[in-house]
Amino acid sequence: MQEDAVKKLISSLKCGSCGQGYQEAGIDIIEHKEEVWFLKVRCPACHVRSLVAAIIRQNAAPAVTDLAAGELAHFRDAGAIGEEDLLKMHAFLKDFSGDLTGLLE
Repeated sequence: MQEDAVKKLISSLKCGSCGQGYQEAGIDIIEHKEEVWFLKVRCPACHVRSLVAAIIRQNAAPAVTDLAAGELAHFRDAGAIGEEDLLKMHAFLKDFSGDLTGLLE
């Protein structure tokens, strides 16, 4: 898939902080291998920067997720994230002393 088409597709996403749609000018492709794309996006309204990992297949519905197939199946029917979930994550991150790489491993 061409980089311009990927940027156009990602521009249909909305900022998680303010809900504004992304603009192609604020999307930078970091790297891609086959169907997996890593992009840096910047919201034109609130200027929050985010990292997007997307699996983009031609001739198929796009899936933008960082979950493996088994994880996706596990969480498909899970309830919405609630206030208690956010408080637990806040407490975890408050006491976390590693780095982002260590956290994601």
